[in-house]
Amino acid sequence: MARQSDGRGPYPESVNRLVQAFSVLPGIGRRTAERLAFWVLKASSEDALVLAEAIAAVKRTVRHCPICWNPADQSPCHICCDAKRDASIVMVVEQPKDLINLEQTGMFRGVYHVLMGRLDPLDGVGPESITASDLLARAVDSRRNAREVEIQEIVLALNPDLEGDSTGLYLAEILAKTSIKVTRLARGLPSGSQIEFANRAALSDAILLRQRL
Repeated sequence: MARQSDGRGPYPESVNRLVQAFSVLPGIGRRTAERLAFWVLKASSEDALVLAEAIAAVKRTVRHCPICWNPADQSPCHICCDAKRDASIVMVVEQPKDLINLEQTGMFRGVYHVLMGRLDPLDGVGPESITASDLLARAVDSRRNAREVEIQEIVLALNPDLEGDSTGLYLAEILAKTSIKVTRLARGLPSGSQIEFANRAALSDAILLRQRL
């Protein structure tokens, strides 16, 4: 008589839980999750615990900067606190990874604002789901900006696609009530592409050739 399954599958329960935990990560399918889980099983206890502690440390120490919303382990973040940066120019990006790519060009010495998303009505993402209200608060009250400097220019560094353009138009509209100059990155970035995948030369040109809206 065939042995009945107990419903747990071929792995111990703790391994099943680890596979399931890896499976929820973006871009990780079941097979990749299983490979990661078995890497943890084969790794030394020291290496596995280093990984676990790194994850725990991120959750313990990293918070969003209260000014720009970039993840940081100090408040405000090191960029907002840097007296060598021009806090009167704020570059707006969709996600922290966009900030990292732009920062790596070395071409921008202002500060940033991370929207933590972009408008996408089809997916139910409206203005209340991004940090647009925090950006407007920085624009109208210098005490909310880095080092309490009054903002002179806001640069929209959004992805050049339909959602990015819609988000840019919305931000330009709510900022129109201020006297702040609103610009966007020049279209050195191909339409429909992502900042995440642009090379440094294209990003540098886009920063230098930004245009007023």
